[in-house]
Amino acid sequence: MYYRVTLEDKVRVPPHRLGEDLKLVILDELQKQLEGSIDKEIGIFVAVTKIDDVGEGEIVHGDGAVYYDVVFDAVVLRLALQEVIEGEVVETTGFGAFISLGPIDAMLHVSQISDDYITFDEKNNTLNCQESGRSIQVGETIRCRVVTLSLNEREPRESKIGLTMRQAGLGTTKWLVEEREKERAQHGAAA
Repeated sequence: MYYRVTLEDKVRVPPHRLGEDLKLVILDELQKQLEGSIDKEIGIFVAVTKIDDVGEGEIVHGDGAVYYDVVFDAVVLRLALQEVIEGEVVETTGFGAFISLGPIDAMLHVSQISDDYITFDEKNNTLNCQESGRSIQVGETIRCRVVTLSLNEREPRESKIGLTMRQAGLGTTKWLVEEREKERAQHGAAA
Protein backbone atom coordinates (compact mmCIF):
# COMPACT_ATOMS: atom_id res chain seq x y z
CA MET A 1 0.00 0.00 0.00
CA TYR A 2 1.14 3.54 -0.70
CA TYR A 3 1.69 5.96 2.19
CA ARG A 4 2.58 9.62 2.54
CA VAL A 5 5.13 9.92 5.33
CA THR A 6 6.89 12.81 7.04
CA LEU A 7 10.56 12.11 7.74
CA GLU A 8 13.64 13.83 9.11
CA ASP A 9 17.15 13.53 7.69
CA LYS A 10 20.42 15.38 7.35
CA VAL A 11 21.06 16.56 3.80
CA ARG A 12 24.41 17.52 2.28
CA VAL A 13 24.26 20.57 0.02
CA PRO A 14 27.36 20.58 -2.22
CA PRO A 15 29.42 23.79 -2.32
CA HIS A 16 28.70 24.47 -6.03
CA ARG A 17 24.92 24.66 -5.24
CA LEU A 18 25.06 27.00 -2.23
CA GLY A 19 23.97 30.07 -4.23
CA GLU A 20 20.73 28.42 -5.46
CA ASP A 21 17.29 28.33 -3.79
CA LEU A 22 17.98 26.22 -0.69
CA LYS A 23 14.63 24.34 -0.56
CA LEU A 24 14.84 23.41 -4.26
CA VAL A 25 18.44 22.20 -3.87
CA ILE A 26 17.53 20.11 -0.81
CA LEU A 27 14.49 18.66 -2.61
CA ASP A 28 16.67 17.77 -5.60
CA GLU A 29 19.36 16.18 -3.40
CA LEU A 30 16.77 14.12 -1.48
CA GLN A 31 15.13 12.97 -4.71
CA LYS A 32 18.50 11.82 -6.10
CA GLN A 33 19.40 10.09 -2.85
CA LEU A 34 16.11 8.42 -1.93
CA GLU A 35 13.82 7.82 -4.91
CA GLY A 36 13.97 4.17 -5.93
CA SER A 37 15.80 3.18 -2.74
CA ILE A 38 14.52 0.77 -0.09
CA ASP A 39 14.44 1.08 3.67
CA LYS A 40 12.97 -2.02 5.35
CA GLU A 41 11.39 0.09 8.11
CA ILE A 42 10.03 2.90 5.91
CA GLY A 43 9.37 1.17 2.56
CA ILE A 44 10.26 1.68 -1.09
CA PHE A 45 10.68 5.39 -1.85
CA VAL A 46 8.49 6.44 -4.76
CA ALA A 47 8.89 10.23 -4.53
CA VAL A 48 10.09 12.99 -2.24
CA THR A 49 7.30 15.53 -2.59
CA LYS A 50 7.85 18.51 -0.31
CA ILE A 51 10.33 20.13 2.07
CA ASP A 52 8.53 21.11 5.28
CA ASP A 53 11.37 22.58 7.35
CA VAL A 54 15.07 23.33 6.99
CA GLY A 55 17.17 23.69 10.14
CA GLU A 56 20.42 25.56 10.66
CA GLY A 57 23.30 24.46 8.46
CA GLU A 58 26.44 22.82 9.80
CA ILE A 59 29.87 22.98 8.20
CA VAL A 60 32.13 19.95 8.60
CA HIS A 61 35.85 20.66 8.69
CA GLY A 62 37.51 19.51 5.44
CA ASP A 63 34.23 19.44 3.48
CA GLY A 64 33.04 22.55 1.62
CA ALA A 65 29.40 21.41 1.80
CA VAL A 66 26.79 22.49 4.31
CA TYR A 67 24.69 19.87 6.15
CA TYR A 68 21.07 20.74 7.00
CA ASP A 69 18.57 18.97 9.24
CA VAL A 70 15.45 18.67 7.10
CA VAL A 71 11.83 17.62 7.63
CA PHE A 72 10.21 16.42 4.38
CA ASP A 73 7.25 14.52 2.92
CA ALA A 74 7.65 11.42 0.77
CA VAL A 75 5.46 8.78 -0.85
CA VAL A 76 6.50 5.20 -0.08
CA LEU A 77 5.25 1.75 -1.01
CA ARG A 78 5.08 -0.68 1.90
CA LEU A 79 4.38 -4.26 0.93
CA ALA A 80 3.27 -6.93 3.38
CA LEU A 81 2.97 -10.69 3.03
CA GLN A 82 -0.55 -11.75 2.01
CA GLU A 83 -1.42 -8.21 0.87
CA VAL A 84 -3.66 -8.05 -2.20
CA ILE A 85 -2.31 -5.60 -4.77
CA GLU A 86 -2.87 -4.62 -8.38
CA GLY A 87 -0.17 -4.19 -10.98
CA GLU A 88 0.47 -4.17 -14.70
CA VAL A 89 2.01 -7.06 -16.65
CA VAL A 90 5.23 -5.66 -18.15
CA GLU A 91 6.80 -8.88 -19.47
CA THR A 92 5.84 -12.52 -20.03
CA THR A 93 8.29 -15.43 -20.25
CA GLY A 94 8.16 -19.20 -20.31
CA PHE A 95 8.41 -19.29 -16.51
CA GLY A 96 5.92 -16.55 -15.65
CA ALA A 97 5.16 -12.85 -15.80
CA PHE A 98 6.79 -9.73 -14.39
CA ILE A 99 4.31 -7.35 -12.77
CA SER A 100 5.03 -3.65 -12.24
CA LEU A 101 3.94 -2.45 -8.82
CA GLY A 102 5.09 1.09 -9.57
CA PRO A 103 8.61 1.56 -8.25
CA ILE A 104 9.46 -2.16 -8.33
CA ASP A 105 8.61 -5.27 -10.34
CA ALA A 106 7.39 -8.58 -8.89
CA MET A 107 7.36 -12.12 -10.26
CA LEU A 108 4.26 -14.20 -10.95
CA HIS A 109 5.54 -17.75 -11.55
CA VAL A 110 3.52 -20.00 -13.89
CA SER A 111 2.82 -22.34 -10.96
CA GLN A 112 1.04 -19.45 -9.20
CA ILE A 113 -1.27 -18.45 -12.07
CA SER A 114 -3.84 -21.24 -12.16
CA ASP A 115 -4.42 -24.95 -11.63
CA ASP A 116 -4.46 -25.27 -15.45
CA TYR A 117 -1.44 -26.31 -17.45
CA ILE A 118 0.17 -23.05 -18.65
CA THR A 119 1.93 -22.61 -21.99
CA PHE A 120 3.92 -19.65 -23.26
CA ASP A 121 3.09 -18.34 -26.73
CA GLU A 122 6.38 -16.66 -27.67
CA LYS A 123 5.00 -15.17 -30.90
CA ASN A 124 2.17 -13.32 -29.09
CA ASN A 125 3.94 -12.92 -25.74
CA THR A 126 1.08 -14.53 -23.81
CA LEU A 127 0.74 -17.11 -21.08
CA ASN A 128 -2.22 -19.39 -21.87
CA CYS A 129 -4.26 -21.64 -19.56
CA GLN A 130 -4.99 -24.84 -21.49
CA GLU A 131 -8.32 -25.90 -19.94
CA SER A 132 -10.03 -22.55 -19.27
CA GLY A 133 -8.70 -20.76 -22.36
CA ARG A 134 -7.70 -17.73 -20.27
CA SER A 135 -4.51 -15.81 -21.00
CA ILE A 136 -2.19 -13.17 -19.58
CA GLN A 137 -0.75 -10.50 -21.87
CA VAL A 138 1.62 -7.55 -21.49
CA GLY A 139 -0.31 -4.41 -20.54
CA GLU A 140 -3.09 -6.17 -18.62
CA THR A 141 -3.90 -5.21 -15.04
CA ILE A 142 -3.92 -8.07 -12.56
CA ARG A 143 -4.97 -8.45 -8.94
CA CYS A 144 -2.67 -10.74 -6.99
CA ARG A 145 -1.44 -11.57 -3.48
CA VAL A 146 2.12 -11.11 -2.18
CA VAL A 147 3.45 -14.54 -1.09
CA THR A 148 7.20 -13.91 -0.83
CA LEU A 149 8.94 -10.70 0.09
CA SER A 150 12.70 -10.24 0.23
CA LEU A 151 13.73 -6.59 -0.02
CA ASN A 152 17.42 -5.77 -0.50
CA GLU A 153 18.28 -2.30 0.82
CA ARG A 154 21.79 -2.23 -0.69
CA GLU A 155 20.79 -3.49 -4.14
CA PRO A 156 17.08 -2.72 -4.73
CA ARG A 157 17.22 -4.46 -8.12
CA GLU A 158 18.10 -7.70 -6.30
CA SER A 159 14.85 -7.59 -4.27
CA LYS A 160 12.50 -10.52 -4.81
CA ILE A 161 8.73 -10.26 -4.61
CA GLY A 162 6.64 -13.33 -5.41
CA LEU A 163 2.94 -13.17 -6.29
CA THR A 164 0.05 -15.61 -6.64
CA MET A 165 -3.29 -15.52 -8.47
CA ARG A 166 -4.45 -19.00 -7.43
CA GLN A 167 -7.16 -17.85 -5.03
CA ALA A 168 -10.71 -16.60 -5.50
CA GLY A 169 -10.98 -12.90 -6.31
CA LEU A 170 -7.54 -12.78 -7.96
CA GLY A 171 -6.62 -12.65 -11.65
CA THR A 172 -6.60 -10.30 -14.59
CA THR A 173 -9.31 -7.66 -14.81
CA LYS A 174 -10.88 -9.66 -17.64
CA TRP A 175 -10.94 -12.85 -15.50
CA LEU A 176 -12.56 -11.03 -12.59
CA VAL A 177 -15.30 -9.57 -14.82
CA GLU A 178 -15.97 -13.07 -16.23
CA GLU A 179 -16.26 -14.52 -12.71
CA ARG A 180 -18.64 -11.74 -11.61
CA GLU A 181 -20.86 -12.29 -14.67
CA LYS A 182 -20.88 -16.06 -14.10
CA GLU A 183 -21.97 -15.55 -10.47
CA ARG A 184 -24.72 -13.15 -11.53
CA ALA A 185 -25.99 -15.67 -14.06
CA GLN A 186 -26.02 -18.44 -11.43
CA HIS A 187 -27.55 -16.39 -8.59
CA GLY A 188 -29.68 -13.95 -10.55
CA ALA A 189 -29.33 -10.19 -10.83
CA ALA A 190 -29.29 -9.72 -7.02
CA ALA A 191 -25.65 -10.89 -6.72
